[in-house]
Amino acid sequence: MTRRNQHLTLRDVSEASGVSEMTVSRVLRNRGDVAAKTREKVLEAARMLGYVPNKIAGALASNRVNLVAVVVPSLSNLVFPEMLAGVQEVLEDTELQPVIGATNYDPAKEEKTLFEMLSWRPSGVIVAGLEHTDASRAMLANCGVPVVEVMDVDGEPIDAAVGISHWRAGYQVGTEIAARGYERVAVLGTKMDGDHRARKRIEGLERALSEAGIPVVDQMAYSGWSGFAKGREMTAELLARAPDVDFLFYTNDLTGAGGLLYCLEKGLDVGGALGLAGFNAFSLLDGLPRRLATVDSRRREAGQVAARIITGDYVFDGEDRRVELVPTFLPGDTMRPPRNA
Repeated sequence: MTRRNQHLTLRDVSEASGVSEMTVSRVLRNRGDVAAKTREKVLEAARMLGYVPNKIAGALASNRVNLVAVVVPSLSNLVFPEMLAGVQEVLEDTELQPVIGATNYDPAKEEKTLFEMLSWRPSGVIVAGLEHTDASRAMLANCGVPVVEVMDVDGEPIDAAVGISHWRAGYQVGTEIAARGYERVAVLGTKMDGDHRARKRIEGLERALSEAGIPVVDQMAYSGWSGFAKGREMTAELLARAPDVDFLFYTNDLTGAGGLLYCLEKGLDVGGALGLAGFNAFSLLDGLPRRLATVDSRRREAGQVAARIITGDYVFDGEDRRVELVPTFLPGDTMRPPRNA
């Protein structure tokens, strides 16, 4: 596990690039006449080290501001506002204020967002996920403040991590599908390369189904953001090309809800011959005609624990700085009972 170090300095960049500290300063402040080859050498060294200039140097005695940088892939995806609410609940009783950046699941944009946020020397960083570019990892490892990677624990954190194992959650859904006697499963997910948590859920699901001898007979992925309309569209297309499917797993509740409404409108035996399940347990779906089977991913609690780590109020159990929360499977009304029930 990578542990954070003290802040990098101009001297570190100078030694790595082989040029003077004064030249490094000119390059990083974009001042003075510096040869293009030298400038490129300095910028590459700074990037690989994870060096971030200090925009408040000399302005504050503590060289810190009472801000917590929170970086998430999206604000339109309901998963992340719920996590942010948990962060705010803890920080509102402190002097710390969260400042939010959204990356649209783009690793390059995450790198740029982190660079800008860290240059203001926040008191802590909360960032969604464990997968980052090398430059982002270097910046986080050397920022000198608590860093919490949130909503995933399937990997090695830079400093600390809190959330569920999406792989194990997907595996649990797979075992529930098998226990209920479904035999031909289809998966409806997303094409976004940066949605690593959805990918891990599918991998866990497929492992459990494979162990039970159940095939994934079809898969479909959508572009853009999840929603009811997208779920209806995908479900119609998938059932048209694979009408003998008896279970549909959606990596997101919103597309699952759209699929549920479509199936009910078509008079399909939802919860009997045809099973459906989503993921995330969004409370806004409580008014649907049927309760969609889903998994509570404990997003709000993940935000709360992450904020407590930032404030120093959380005590880890041992050396492992991963806090794994246990998701809850909710069968709802869209799966038949287990065969041995």
